[in-house]
Amino acid sequence: MTIIEVRKERSQQEMSQGATSFEHTYPNIARWVQSYGWIEMGDDGQSPSFIRALDEGGTVWESDEDATTLDEALHALEAGLAEWMKQYGS
Repeated sequence: MTIIEVRKERSQQEMSQGATSFEHTYPNIARWVQSYGWIEMGDDGQSPSFIRALDEGGTVWESDEDATTLDEALHALEAGLAEWMKQYGS
């Protein structure tokens, strides 16, 4: 079993045990960190983005500089990951 398969299996088990309000509000972010990769938030000193989604291959998505609030940035991340998973996820 590959690491991706293990992560997906773990994610399915955790989601079936009851989702938190975060998982209801941001299901694609929750799925991303449970099955695909991780997110980074804040100034990393290298990128103008505030939030980034990464996997083993590097940056998959990053926020625009114009996201003025954390809520706006999280909603943009949710939409960006939804699009990524539509194209590449399973």
